[in-house]
Amino acid sequence: MTLLCDEHFETGVPILMQKLADFLERVKGLPILIGIFLVILNFIVQYIPGLIFLGDSNLLLHLGVVVGFLGVLLAEAI
Repeated sequence: MTLLCDEHFETGVPILMQKLADFLERVKGLPILIGIFLVILNFIVQYIPGLIFLGDSNLLLHLGVVVGFLGVLLAEAI
């Protein structure tokens, strides 16, 4: 028995996407708030000595901007 059977994949993905769309329809601003949180967290992480690799790469900043933009696009589409 495999976990990625065709019959599970075909029925599971649309259900998951529908649940995600229903959830985002109720809270349209959540991805935008998560993006803002990640940008602020990136600013804080730059001053923590043990996590300097995250601050130097600005990983959380870039991830926050992408999540925020996707949140704006999804809010308009839903």
